[in-house]
Amino acid sequence: MNVTAQMIKELRERTGAGMLDCKKTLTEVDGDMEKAIDLLRTKGLAKAAKKAGRVASEGVVGSYIHAGGKIGVLLEVNCETDFVARTDDFQALVRDIAMHIAAVDPRFVRKEEVTDDVLDRERKIFREQALAEGKPEQVVDRIVEGKMGKFYSESVLLEQPFVKNPDVKVGQMVAEKVAKIGENIQVRRFARFKLGEGIEKKEVDFAQEVLEATGQAG
Repeated sequence: MNVTAQMIKELRERTGAGMLDCKKTLTEVDGDMEKAIDLLRTKGLAKAAKKAGRVASEGVVGSYIHAGGKIGVLLEVNCETDFVARTDDFQALVRDIAMHIAAVDPRFVRKEEVTDDVLDRERKIFREQALAEGKPEQVVDRIVEGKMGKFYSESVLLEQPFVKNPDVKVGQMVAEKVAKIGENIQVRRFARFKLGEGIEKKEVDFAQEVLEATGQAG
């Protein structure tokens, strides 16, 4: 199949890969766009894995404010050089991840950060739920592990489907950017703030409220 300039343009827009990589991949899969996307993502993950051991001490602390100032995110993303940290591609990645955190509220950056006590508690809950539903003992472990996968996808930033494109996990999005930029990129830490979170609302005594409203408080 003849690979056209329009096909290359579409693949580049959908994956962020370079023009030559897009052309080569489309040729390799005989013009099948979806296969080309999958292949580029696989290659991106492989490239990212090779670069993961390199020191990433530069980068930026980005921010995102949402909902009229009621939700805010601070996010540190590292790369290898200050030059890359200042590029539009890197800055856009940081903004996208910060926006995702504001919208989805993850608890951890990566799986390795989930503490043993949290994992034990979640597994215990899932096991008790399965047994309470009458599931056979021999399949309970499989059910628990399946639910743990869902727990990771809901609680761990890099395992979550990206809010603007649920077909891609945040970790895959970072890996694709690594492949494109050519440097190790690491999401290091984040803090999410929600206005009033953790503050106990003062309960007003109903009778006192009525008295104040009628001018009889005294």
